[in-house]
Amino acid sequence: MPGERSTNMSDIEQRLVRCFAAVFPGVSDDELARATTDRLPAWDSVANVMVVAVVEQEFGVQIPLDGLETLSSFDAIRSFLAEQTSSS
Repeated sequence: MPGERSTNMSDIEQRLVRCFAAVFPGVSDDELARATTDRLPAWDSVANVMVVAVVEQEFGVQIPLDGLETLSSFDAIRSFLAEQTSSS
């Protein structure tokens, strides 16, 4: 169905915002949805490990260590998750 993919993306985005909110409490949902390692000062190497752990647990995926460098924004992680869910 044509609307099904956008519903799935919306679900992914909502769940991902919750993951980010768990790691970055007090940051608005809008800011989280635009977050990058450059824009969000709290997103340091420790926070990155926490984001990965929360995302892996929430979505039941394994994020490869060599992919961590490229997953440096909310959008990049959302795209990764969309690829994972569409290939499973």
